[in-house]
Amino acid sequence: MHIALLHYSVPPVVGGVESVLAHHARLLNAAGHTVHLFAARGDGLSTQIPLIQLPLIDSRHPWVLTVKAALDRGEVPSDFELLTAEITRDLQAVLFDVDVLIAHNVCSLNKNLALTAAIARLDRPRVILWHHDLAWTTPRYRAELHDGYPWNLLRTDWGARHVVVSDLRQRELAELLKIPRESIAVVPNGIDQAAFYKLSPITLSLLPRIDLAQAAPILLLPVRLTPRKNIELALRTLAALRRKMPEAILIVTGPLGAHNPANAAYFQKLKDLRAELNLAGAAIFLAELIDAYLPDDVIADFYRLADALFLPSREEGFGIPIVEAAFS
Repeated sequence: MHIALLHYSVPPVVGGVESVLAHHARLLNAAGHTVHLFAARGDGLSTQIPLIQLPLIDSRHPWVLTVKAALDRGEVPSDFELLTAEITRDLQAVLFDVDVLIAHNVCSLNKNLALTAAIARLDRPRVILWHHDLAWTTPRYRAELHDGYPWNLLRTDWGARHVVVSDLRQRELAELLKIPRESIAVVPNGIDQAAFYKLSPITLSLLPRIDLAQAAPILLLPVRLTPRKNIELALRTLAALRRKMPEAILIVTGPLGAHNPANAAYFQKLKDLRAELNLAGAAIFLAELIDAYLPDDVIADFYRLADALFLPSREEGFGIPIVEAAFS
């Protein structure tokens, strides 16, 4: 499928919408789609995701700003239709082979109402309006909005598919357009966890086996499985915590202690206690998931993923985890 993503600007121009659009472009490209960016400012993301520059779809083009100044006063200038026609022609020239146009925020805000009007006039391709912000429900924009055309384009359902970024926006848009909430898709913005945290390949191989999506809080115990680390107390504390916070989990990162054969029996004791306390799936020993030594970068990953360090050791000569946690 050939997909076009449209906004006033794209990265390296900095902005929340620009960032989301760039992630969408990369994900759609990785899924095998042909992706083009349409914007006035910015750059292509790669040779596979090029930018087609359309100066008149900008929010800061001199002509657009002149028209907007009149519109903000409640006047539709004589050249509004000419600007709309120019943008419509520009869009039709580059969208002829596009299957889906995803327009981010340009039909939600009054930054370039001629662009909004042009998109409303398109016969093809299929249009998806991705709403991040809504001018008509935002007090700071109300003085710039007036009854009638073209301002009412921002509160009229003219047949496009609507997507919003939150339940709040879904409720607001449904009330604004007078359409059922369930007809509006909610697709929250997300974070590429692996890229954001710079997670190592080993960590990425472990995470699918640990359910962190709903876990809160995540307690980290980065110690070897030896009695002096007092892991029994950590398990009993987790069990007590889960009575009030049922999604709490504990991750113990270390292997069996390397110098005492009795540590295997201690590990079995810990697993038995976990079963007794009904902590299956909540008390996680990474030693059960991987036999290999976990390098420092993996342990650092879990510091970043965790909410709190929990260190109930009976005795420590120094306590390296405290220092590690301070730098995480």
